[in-house]
Amino acid sequence: MSLGFHRRDDGSRRITNRQIDFVGWILFMLSATSFIVASVGSFWAMAGSIFFFVACVVFIIPFFRKDGTK
Repeated sequence: MSLGFHRRDDGSRRITNRQIDFVGWILFMLSATSFIVASVGSFWAMAGSIFFFVACVVFIIPFFRKDGTK
């Protein structure tokens, strides 16, 4: 997994779409964790928050798999 910045020919850095996606999913996971903490004491809110967190984890799995694996 390569999430480092890439450099253009002129030496400037650019962020890839993969990096932006990864940061977005990390922020979604932080959001889900916050919802879990905020929903303590409410069964349905807690259940929804946990499902949201699990969904975020499932979507971030491809970032840790090698390219070409199925």
